[in-house]
Amino acid sequence: MPPRPRSRAGAAMPTDHPRERGQALALAPILRAIADENRLLLIMLLGQRTRTVKELQEATGLSQPLVSHHLTNLRKQSLVTVTQSGRTHQYSLCCDTLAESVRLLLDLTTGEVAHASEPTENACDGG
Repeated sequence: MPPRPRSRAGAAMPTDHPRERGQALALAPILRAIADENRLLLIMLLGQRTRTVKELQEATGLSQPLVSHHLTNLRKQSLVTVTQSGRTHQYSLCCDTLAESVRLLLDLTTGEVAHASEPTENACDGG
């Protein structure tokens, strides 16, 4: 019998749901990339419109090297694209799906997520 696959933490991974396991392994780095509050803020701003590093720097108060560092992390996960326009670089989100997903997650903080059976309740309020 072959050994059971192991997670990055070394724990044995269940093998009874291989498709879901593969999806979770593919999604985990993306979630790690957006879990940082500065990167999440950049995603939220880019969800509004395309911006330059300078515009992101001014909007966030972060230093230019820090904005560039976070954009590099987002680009590595293909969450942000860059287009060169003369001497400036224009950053935008990879897709509308990312902006929509972040907006849905924001609903968790505002209590606007609805149960299918009870449209006005927060989905995470335990009710």
